[in-house]
Amino acid sequence: MSGGVRTQGTIWGVGLGPGDPELMSVKADRLLREASHVAYFRKTGRTGQARRILEGLPRADAVEIAMEYPVTTEIPFSDPRYNEILSAFYEESAARLRALSEAGQAVVVVSEGDPFFYGSFMHLYSRLKDNCPVEVVPAITGMSAAWTATGVPITWGDDVLSVLMGTLPEDALVEHMARVDALVIMKIGRNLVKICNALRRAGRFDAAWLVEYAAMADQTVQKLSEAGDRVAPYFSIIVVHGNGRRP
Repeated sequence: MSGGVRTQGTIWGVGLGPGDPELMSVKADRLLREASHVAYFRKTGRTGQARRILEGLPRADAVEIAMEYPVTTEIPFSDPRYNEILSAFYEESAARLRALSEAGQAVVVVSEGDPFFYGSFMHLYSRLKDNCPVEVVPAITGMSAAWTATGVPITWGDDVLSVLMGTLPEDALVEHMARVDALVIMKIGRNLVKICNALRRAGRFDAAWLVEYAAMADQTVQKLSEAGDRVAPYFSIIVVHGNGRRP
């Protein structure tokens, strides 16, 4: 009877970049083409942006693991049930990946943008890192693609850049907006009117740009003042450029 110990498989958290497959790293491309198991997040009933980006990369016999969010915007973040439901989801997903690792299987878990920048993979990482080998592959963020799409550098010289979540209270947004030189605002969606009000109060509205679907086929770039009051799509970012010291 063999007394050998099975080696655990590595869980790879791989960033896919902002949306254009050509902006994916060489390492991410290699891992995806070699992977026997590929996991990704998506809304129930949707293909998911991560799955669309990696289309054609996994080998034909790769096992796909779709981790479907039980809730996204159906209940507010402030509702205690929101964290309870998502926590149970991440525990279940992590347990599934842990079982594969313990069986000696490596799994590539893909994320849009960078896995450690507001990515869902972070919640798996914190639950897996002490029980199985986990490696993270960084990537270009969506905000980098967004400010590049405007054709204007985001920071100059000593400019200070702040990344804000549109889910913050309006007063908190105003405070941060007035304090720094350059801004990136994410999680816009239904918060667009509140964000616009905060930008006006901070005196930054006229300098703001709205970029939708950065680095994707349907990318749009416009001054925020021309966008009107509406619900912005999920892949939307507001950019306010710095204008600091230059040689």
